[in-house]
Amino acid sequence: MKETNETAVTEFILLGFTSIKHTKFLLFAIFFIIYIVTVTGNIVIVAIVYGNIHLHTPMYFFLSNLSCLEIFYTSNIIPKMLSDIIKENPTVPFTGCIIQLYFFGSLGSTECFLLGVMAYDRYVAICKPLHYPLLMTVRTSAFMALCSWTTGFFATFGAIVLVYELHFCGPNRIKHFFCDLQPVLKLSCNTPYTIDTVSWVLASTILLGSCFLTLASYFRIIITVVKIPSSKSRQKAFSTCTAHLTVVIIFYGAMISMYVSPSTLKNEEFNKILSLLYTVVTPFMNPFIYALRNQDVKQALHKAMIKTY
Repeated sequence: MKETNETAVTEFILLGFTSIKHTKFLLFAIFFIIYIVTVTGNIVIVAIVYGNIHLHTPMYFFLSNLSCLEIFYTSNIIPKMLSDIIKENPTVPFTGCIIQLYFFGSLGSTECFLLGVMAYDRYVAICKPLHYPLLMTVRTSAFMALCSWTTGFFATFGAIVLVYELHFCGPNRIKHFFCDLQPVLKLSCNTPYTIDTVSWVLASTILLGSCFLTLASYFRIIITVVKIPSSKSRQKAFSTCTAHLTVVIIFYGAMISMYVSPSTLKNEEFNKILSLLYTVVTPFMNPFIYALRNQDVKQALHKAMIKTY
């Protein structure tokens, strides 16, 4: 950060949910339960997938990757949020804020790529079933997952470096429950036009690009499924995708509204609600959607419980 005669900000105050102090213990209990269920549920999915040889397929391999990501994603946000709810003056060091911002952006980008990869996997399985074993090999699946993780973490690195170089010398109150990009940029003493533009271009490219590829995959899937003569086969084909599509709609809908549409940036309370959708609600729903709506996972879980008891 550049040296000036002004005092540089060394920490930020996260206002979060401080405006509703009378319900802070209720909020703490709700978010604590959600966090425990989210982490436990996603750990169970990972354990089931790797512990059951029948689930060693690309579809469940990507699902286990998504579950791991959700664990990291929520752990980057919720534990700090829980401690801030019960604090009178919740603060975060400048470096800690930048680190949280980096992991939030990186994991969010990785989730976009993983959801796109999972959509492509379902597209090949349903639209090109005879070619599926050749196109989605173990090596190909591992390479696609690795690319999703590495691209996600590299894509946001440059933008975070630019944020770190900004000078913060005035107000240090972030009107959010975590260090998100736009609330942090509003506090900069510089004119963050460059980083604002770069971050918008990155968000638009990653979100809209991966969303387009995901929806294109499902469009092809729908066309293929509609042509299936058997209603039972159509229902089975659709059931393999409805869970994934549910997560996609909630995740992309909230993220695009937040980071691509500039109109929502004016309403800070509405932004908090949108942020809760993709930082808390979606990871929480993941174990239930994929486990309770998937016969293979339920059977594997049932067998694991029988062996345990």
